[in-house]
Amino acid sequence: MPAMQTNERIYDLIVVGGGPSGMMMAGRAAERGARVLLLEKNKVLGKKLKITGGGRCNVTNAEFDVRKFLDSFPESKEFLYSPFSKFSAKDTFTFFEKRQLPLVVEERKRAFPRTQKAVDIFRVMEKYVKRNGIDIKVGVRVASLEKKDGKIVSVKTTKGEEFFANNFAIATGGLAVPETGSSGDGFNILKKLGHTISQPNPNIVPLTTDEKWVQSLSGTTLSFMTIRFTQDGKTKIKKTGKILFTHFGISGPLILNSAHEVKKLLSSGHVTASIDMFPDTEENELEHRVLKLFDKNKNKLAKNIMSEILPLKLTETILALPDVNLSEKEVNSITKEERKALVKKIKNLTFEITGTLGFDKAVVADGGVVPEEVNFKNMTSVHYPNLYLLGDILNINRPSGGFSLQLCWTTGWVAGSDVGVSVYNDK
Repeated sequence: MPAMQTNERIYDLIVVGGGPSGMMMAGRAAERGARVLLLEKNKVLGKKLKITGGGRCNVTNAEFDVRKFLDSFPESKEFLYSPFSKFSAKDTFTFFEKRQLPLVVEERKRAFPRTQKAVDIFRVMEKYVKRNGIDIKVGVRVASLEKKDGKIVSVKTTKGEEFFANNFAIATGGLAVPETGSSGDGFNILKKLGHTISQPNPNIVPLTTDEKWVQSLSGTTLSFMTIRFTQDGKTKIKKTGKILFTHFGISGPLILNSAHEVKKLLSSGHVTASIDMFPDTEENELEHRVLKLFDKNKNKLAKNIMSEILPLKLTETILALPDVNLSEKEVNSITKEERKALVKKIKNLTFEITGTLGFDKAVVADGGVVPEEVNFKNMTSVHYPNLYLLGDILNINRPSGGFSLQLCWTTGWVAGSDVGVSVYNDK
């Protein structure tokens, strides 16, 4: 039985996916005169957008030099110069501020709405797509894109509906945070059309360890330390910043942004993490500081005074480690060798990394259409000139800090502008 045709109207553009890139493209194309249909499989638009950034929405990164901004996309920046020269982080500031939503810049140049509410970013985008007469259908899951003579001609839904257009866009996102509907539908659709899909993996994601003492530190934060990831006795990755211990391992921005590199190391062997809790202090200086503390507190238990140097929970854990074992010792009974071993442990706290958490805990998952199959001048498929590929549907690795959403805003704007231009020229 042929699919039921429920709408004979031919749109200028059908966008599949009502997240940030889909809403940006739909709104921009409609703003420039295109007749647009926006399809979303959830019951509401922007489900993930409303919870991003812990509900605050890290909307972009305030690095206004495009070349410096793209240094955060080391594997794909050569592809991204063209779209980002048309719509950059600075343009994102202008976009939201023109719509009465000022942005503020915090550490690491992360930009948030001044209200600190992700839902306010969503409201701006929702208004943007609704004000130009876009047809919006929610609760609609697309099963396939139909092609003819090298072009896409229609979308078919899982309910047997079929919608027709001159242009189409896939903006269904990746696999991160699956409870928001990120199930990789777009990858499957594009694979059937002949696109090469790089295997998705959790990308910006916490790291795991089986060491119980690390897990016992859950909730403890070190605001300034250096972590090294070593393999075969050699340091492969070294970074300095903040770390959060969790019930499964380690997390925090520094760790999340190291996960992609660590995963590559894990694919070729064991990886050990080494934390220096005093990276700006030489070992002999730290030993002198500990000795001075010991001299002042000779008759006290070590565990009762080391909290002057380290967080209490960390003090208790380190002193209880088998190769330290000073938990119940008074300072006056600690030998020189034991004191030196304690200092070395503080400067070199090691444990094995076993892997990463899954898609459900990932801020961003990589994978998707390989960049070589995208025309980044207008975000179209190299196989189908009327098919646009946006945001997380692309296999582009990037760190946390606003870079993912900026990729969505940029690709959506550039693609929407391109459809708008073609519609304008047709009239």
